[in-house]
Amino acid sequence: MSTVPLLRLSLAPPPHKPPRSTLIFHPLKPTTFSPPPLRTNSIISRPLKPISASYNTTPVTDRLISAAAYFFPFFNGLQYGRFLFAQYPKTLGLILEPLLPLLSFYRSVPYSSYLAFLLLYIGVVRNTSVSRYARFNAMQAVVLDVLLVLPMLVQRIFNPGPHGIGGKIVMLSHSAIFVGVAVCFVYTFGYSVLGRTPKLPFVGDAADRQF
Repeated sequence: MSTVPLLRLSLAPPPHKPPRSTLIFHPLKPTTFSPPPLRTNSIISRPLKPISASYNTTPVTDRLISAAAYFFPFFNGLQYGRFLFAQYPKTLGLILEPLLPLLSFYRSVPYSSYLAFLLLYIGVVRNTSVSRYARFNAMQAVVLDVLLVLPMLVQRIFNPGPHGIGGKIVMLSHSAIFVGVAVCFVYTFGYSVLGRTPKLPFVGDAADRQF
């Protein structure tokens, strides 16, 4: 009877053993520690641009010649402001007061308009030793002065009376021309002093064709 339990024990399957886990050890690879890139301020990392004062390369002599040239059409265009001077004598007189000494000298010279025309056209425009900047401004002043002669020629041809519709047309047209001349003078004179090129519509194109 004792053999039966022994037989059973021998026939019984061996107890299940869990499989051994095979551990694979890899050698540690040497690692290099790289620190994160330093974040620098963008203002500091960028090269600083040198701060320099802005200047204009136009010589002072060219600026003076160009600015002085525009007095020529302005003084000749003052005759179109006689209606506005009669209507606003104090205001316009106060504005033009700084120019009165120069205006008095200009009108005291005999044939000052013709002399100024020859001086600008022959002495500046056709003088190749003068810079193109001054020659262009002088030519633009000459063209503007020539255009100011046309309204007076039209008035002398038709000869409208001082009264009626003709007189009103003359008054309005002369006042408009004077305002336009004053605006052109302020624009061209200011740009010439700053060394920039003032280019009037149509007038500047006509002056530019001469070069």
